[in-house]
Amino acid sequence: MRAPTIRDVAARAGVSKSLVSLVLRGSGSVRPEKRQAVLAAVEELGYRPNAAARSLSERRTRTVGVLLDDLRNPWFVDLLDGLTERLHDAGLRVLLGDGRLDERLGEDLTRTFTELRVDGVVAVGTLQDPQALRAAAGRVPVVVAGAREPELPGVDVVTGDDELGARLATEHLIRLGHRRIAHITGRGAVGALRRRGFETAMRAHGLADAALVENGDLTEEGGHRAAVRLLGRTPRPTAVFAANDITCVGALSAAAESGLAVPRELSLVGYDNTSLARLRHLSLTTVDPSGHEVGLRAARRLLDRIQDPDRPGTVELTRPVLRERGSTAPPAASR
Repeated sequence: MRAPTIRDVAARAGVSKSLVSLVLRGSGSVRPEKRQAVLAAVEELGYRPNAAARSLSERRTRTVGVLLDDLRNPWFVDLLDGLTERLHDAGLRVLLGDGRLDERLGEDLTRTFTELRVDGVVAVGTLQDPQALRAAAGRVPVVVAGAREPELPGVDVVTGDDELGARLATEHLIRLGHRRIAHITGRGAVGALRRRGFETAMRAHGLADAALVENGDLTEEGGHRAAVRLLGRTPRPTAVFAANDITCVGALSAAAESGLAVPRELSLVGYDNTSLARLRHLSLTTVDPSGHEVGLRAARRLLDRIQDPDRPGTVELTRPVLRERGSTAPPAASR
């Protein structure tokens, strides 16, 4: 039995082939009753457009390359949900690439994406080699999501306001009565902004001399190592603000090994509001940068840039919110 064709759909709906094509492309110029007739015929016949033929006729592949900084980071799941939801609604499919694998193999996935003639590229997170996007941006529309670098001409950036989020986390601990507060840093521009927010809040409350900083790498192991160093200090901090939730989980493990009860003897705040933070036995207070919303907005920016590739690049920030849970409390001395 042969597969139904666009001619069959047109005959069943009582319209022309060109009108069927308009409906399948999502054109807004088709009258509602005609659109409904075509869609009903498509459903009845089980018609599936030939993607290769459509790509040739439209000079588009209807695919988007998404280059992900780190597949292990659960925050990117929320971002990808928003991103793919909007792209799927626009009739686009996603090709996913692992940025860390890209670096390890010495390959340039952005070049691979452009060779596959994707309609656009979305770089998610802080890439190891951000300048690799420069060549891609000269050939296809590019959007950066969940990071602040690189800022290239004609490239849109959509992410959370990291400096504000770090201030919210630090001021929450200060309001609880903490004074000896430490920060475990991240990397790249995002890490720098979160550190700046922490230090700005501490300085604004006259606590600059009590601010402790340890370098992290956004991993659980890195958070554990940094927290061990911090908890070995005299006097030790009574609260730790970690650059992301995974780092905070590492700090939680270090606290348990040191015999410190969280939050009675040590308060912890993470960042990203990932699924880890929401686990009942962890219940981490954290900053929510609205990952799903970042993904939705990044998709909208990409669709706009596909339509108008020459417009200037923009930086769009979502407003973070603090999610208070069970890992923070007033310091023992104040209680």
